[in-house]
Amino acid sequence: MSDIKKEGLRKAALHYHEFPRRGKIEVVPTKPTVTADDLSLAYTPGVAEPCLEIQKDPAMARRYTAKGNLVAVVSNGTAVLGLGNIGALAGKPVMEGKGVLFKRFADVDVFDIEVDSEDPDEVIRTVKSIAPTFGGINLEDIKAPECFYIEETLKRELDIPVFHDDQHGTAIISGAALLNAIELTGKDITKVKLVVSGAGAAGIACANFYVTLGVQLENILMVDTKGVLWEGRGDESKNKYKAKFFRKTKARDLTDAMRGADVFAGVSAKDILTQDMVRSMADAPIIFAMANPDPEISYPAAKEARPDAIIATGRSDYPNQVNNVLGFPFIFRGALDVEATSINEEMKLAAAHSLANLAKEEVPDSVKRAYDHMNLSYGPEYIIPKPFDHRVLVSTSSAVAEAAMRTGVARHHVDIEAYKETLRQKVDWSREFMRNIYVMAKKEPKRIVFPEGDHPKIIWAASEIVEEGYAKPILLAKNKHELLQHFEEMHHSSEGIEIIEPKNWPHREEYVKEYFRLRQRKGVTQSQADFDIRNYFYFGTMMVQQGHADGMVGGISVNYPDVLRPAIKIIGPKRPAKLVAGLFLLRHERKTYVFADAAVNINPTAAQLTEITLMAVEEMERMRIEPRIAMLSFSNFGSVRSPETDKMREAVEMVRKVRPDLMMDGPVQPDVAFNPDFLEEHYPFADLRRRQPNLLIFPNLDAANISLRLVRHMSSANSIGPLIVGLAKPIHLLPKGSEVDNIVNMAAIASVDAQGFMK
Repeated sequence: MSDIKKEGLRKAALHYHEFPRRGKIEVVPTKPTVTADDLSLAYTPGVAEPCLEIQKDPAMARRYTAKGNLVAVVSNGTAVLGLGNIGALAGKPVMEGKGVLFKRFADVDVFDIEVDSEDPDEVIRTVKSIAPTFGGINLEDIKAPECFYIEETLKRELDIPVFHDDQHGTAIISGAALLNAIELTGKDITKVKLVVSGAGAAGIACANFYVTLGVQLENILMVDTKGVLWEGRGDESKNKYKAKFFRKTKARDLTDAMRGADVFAGVSAKDILTQDMVRSMADAPIIFAMANPDPEISYPAAKEARPDAIIATGRSDYPNQVNNVLGFPFIFRGALDVEATSINEEMKLAAAHSLANLAKEEVPDSVKRAYDHMNLSYGPEYIIPKPFDHRVLVSTSSAVAEAAMRTGVARHHVDIEAYKETLRQKVDWSREFMRNIYVMAKKEPKRIVFPEGDHPKIIWAASEIVEEGYAKPILLAKNKHELLQHFEEMHHSSEGIEIIEPKNWPHREEYVKEYFRLRQRKGVTQSQADFDIRNYFYFGTMMVQQGHADGMVGGISVNYPDVLRPAIKIIGPKRPAKLVAGLFLLRHERKTYVFADAAVNINPTAAQLTEITLMAVEEMERMRIEPRIAMLSFSNFGSVRSPETDKMREAVEMVRKVRPDLMMDGPVQPDVAFNPDFLEEHYPFADLRRRQPNLLIFPNLDAANISLRLVRHMSSANSIGPLIVGLAKPIHLLPKGSEVDNIVNMAAIASVDAQGFMK
């Protein structure tokens, strides 16, 4: 890195840590503390009740406090990443960063604890004293050999997981990479010759873990700053942790050690591995240059010396990044969720194997885009998952939890499949909302046609839809044989998926005639009808109209009108009002809201707003969500009279005539609608004073669409949609570029909608 770039990075890093709020963490309450009643429950006198329960049974601390999801990141700053012994206080930014990663990747809360002592016994006493606060202890940046003694003692004397990430994190992640590299090179793990550069905490832990994976102890040569660990070497630094790696060997330095080696694992220092050393390695060498922040040899230099090598580093700008964030958040997540008393060797092995296996699966499109590598797949340049692969949480945490239960260190047992679902909900907000939809879809899966059948995401989604049993996918394709080849290339099964070539479909002429009949008095000629049916969106819609499919989902590669236009022309509205509307399902802070109409009608009348509301209510009830309606406006209950507010007032009256059972208020301002105390005080007649709304009806498309986009942009809200309501048969839109998960969700919704239309 040039001096200019380094200075730019330095300034950016300092600014990042100082602004807009100093540091990287804060404490955020998880319970309301707005009213006097809230405070009486949060503190005195109500807080006495959980205290007394915990006094009677200490296990209740996990039920009534944050203990079960709280980890201490503990350091004395004696071996801070790449910086050495900089002291406890100077290491605090790193520990805060660790907390951020725990929270971001696994939703684990953290307090960072900096202990101002280099005395290992004092560190031990400190951790033991604070242990009741926490569900686990993550030791960090403590120098060897003291770190071994500290971890061993705490593991023996505490009944919560203790894990020194500098040791085991690197070992587990590189161990996963080693398993796949060994497989790809065709080597025998019991016969490989392995060189470890670095005899500190990480080096010793890596070597020990590789032995657990199958590498033979006698085939490992370890090198420290003085050279190879060989028997007879006078060495005051020799300790019981290093002792097992001293060998009878003629090798004295790294150059000697590297001759004929199959694997190099470096956790030492920048640029100590030369190209000549790499050239001296065995065929198809495996090079893990993991020194931080700069590797023992750069990726380009190693590749130039040995094009046949599989190379991993700690850097994100080259393939195969060995990053501890692939380990510690997910290992602790699994351990905490089963209330493990420790993190044992079997749990570490489970984590490594889960990562190795995950690398062999199809890489999500979102991960490919995040790393600007759309061809990312298992091979020499992809032997471990990427840090931002959301699937790691599910695979690794569940593997760790399962191993904990199997080996008897779990105090709380879980159904592993149900547990995986809770983990999926952490990374995919829609799963919790969609749970009822999935259940209903599986009961009677319907035929859903996808006009963009040869799109890679549709292929992937169709395979998942069949596997989950949500629907029976029908894919439209120009060439069935080529589409089947795409399935093979993407390692997806086409079993259970119907593939149709529209040009060869026996009902094609029937579609042309029926479309012409529907549109002949609206300007469509016979030749135009034939031309329109060549369009796969028209063809797919005709399949639904003629009963050869039960619903359609499309739009991943086109704009909304390209899907909606044929749907309106062919399917048409199901109600006399001839109104079609678009709903968005929005998830914010674990609550689900419906925005209507945010996609179709520009400035609806009171009658149209009534129709939109009733259609939204019907859709929510089909999804088994109780609708609570706020008819939104800039005024409250007629405080300002205008055509806009009168429209909303009239719509409220019209909806109530049809559905007097609904909980509904309006016209009302959004902040008032969500404030039950304010409503109780100022508008005691309001329905919403009892429960907050979840169906928001906007006066026009401007208000709805702008509000939706602002909420999504300015908060952590996510959305599904638009769901098209009002059509006589289910046609649903995909926003252009939708992710696979969203396609699956829309297919499940279409399947459930089709069940309702069929009855």
